[in-house]
Amino acid sequence: MQSRGVTLEEGKERSSQSKPFRPLRLLVLFFALCVVFSVISIYTVKHFGIESMVTTMSSNFQPCYYEEPGGLDKWIRPPLSLIHNMSDKELLWRASFVPRIKDYPYPRIPKIAFMFLTKGPLPLAPLWERFFKGHEKLFSIYIHSLPSYQPQFPPSSVFYGRQIPSQVSEWGRMSMCDAERRLLANALLDISNEWFILLSESCIPLYKFSFVYHYIMKSKHSFMGAFDDRGPFGRGRYNENMAPLVNITKWRKGSQWFEVNRKLAITIVEDTKFHPIFERYCRPACYVDEHYFPTMLTIQAANVLANRSITWVDWSRGGAHPATFGRNDITEEFFNRVRGGHTCLYNNRNSSVCVLFARKFAPSSLEPLLQMVDSKVLEY
Repeated sequence: MQSRGVTLEEGKERSSQSKPFRPLRLLVLFFALCVVFSVISIYTVKHFGIESMVTTMSSNFQPCYYEEPGGLDKWIRPPLSLIHNMSDKELLWRASFVPRIKDYPYPRIPKIAFMFLTKGPLPLAPLWERFFKGHEKLFSIYIHSLPSYQPQFPPSSVFYGRQIPSQVSEWGRMSMCDAERRLLANALLDISNEWFILLSESCIPLYKFSFVYHYIMKSKHSFMGAFDDRGPFGRGRYNENMAPLVNITKWRKGSQWFEVNRKLAITIVEDTKFHPIFERYCRPACYVDEHYFPTMLTIQAANVLANRSITWVDWSRGGAHPATFGRNDITEEFFNRVRGGHTCLYNNRNSSVCVLFARKFAPSSLEPLLQMVDSKVLEY
């Protein structure tokens, strides 16, 4: 009996001694299971989970910008806004894109880009509104002004929202040519623009839109003066450091106001060879806006130049700038003189219609000019 009691007591003692070890075993087992589960989870996510997660996230992601469809429309539709953040270098590069196939795979309606180079307001805008009215599908407008200028055109105006990102330009400096190239480059972004006309705030049209449109569209040549002036204001401005790229025999002078087709416009904006030479060596009293384009295009594409401008100016009064016409100058006789008495070549044939635009007209001329429209002297 005693031995049995001792045995029972010893068993009870062993049993009581083993109880504290059970929670420890469970805890160890729990940690072991956690480790195993973690290893399995990491392995699964690493090899399977990330791809599925990325796929899910990508499919549910909504871009914060409008992504255009991948059809032809995004290439042929003109920019919805002329405002962009491209640098000049980026803009000129983008504008130089040229399709290699000449035939367009859609019914393209060629347009004329009217490019206004101005410091600020367009005081003759109401006259141009009359000129453009009813021909909205055949033209586009671009305005380069001082960056600080804020236009006040109403939404109903053809000039509303047509101002491009601009920079300060100085007469006679390369910055003036840069402004002109900036206008061309922005206009080239619209694939429908086929001709490009440079105008100032003092320019006016001399004929109705339909006549101007057909005259320009049917021309085999671009209109830019490029003549060899052997005097002090021509060859006298040449810098021999321009050779051999620009030889004095190819040095040309011409009007700043030009009318060029799309191919020639691209030639102008893609130039990286002549620009630095003229920027460095043609400075006042060499006025680069009179020599850069005429000389460059004579070297590269002389056969497509009409060697004349179709923008009329009056230099008869002398001085560094042409005559300006105000209220009292605007008469029927004045326009008969401006539009008549000329002979020129148009598509290699003699023509009496040699100018389509004229300058310089002061703001005070607006009212009598509108009267000329009402009286059908200016038929638009």
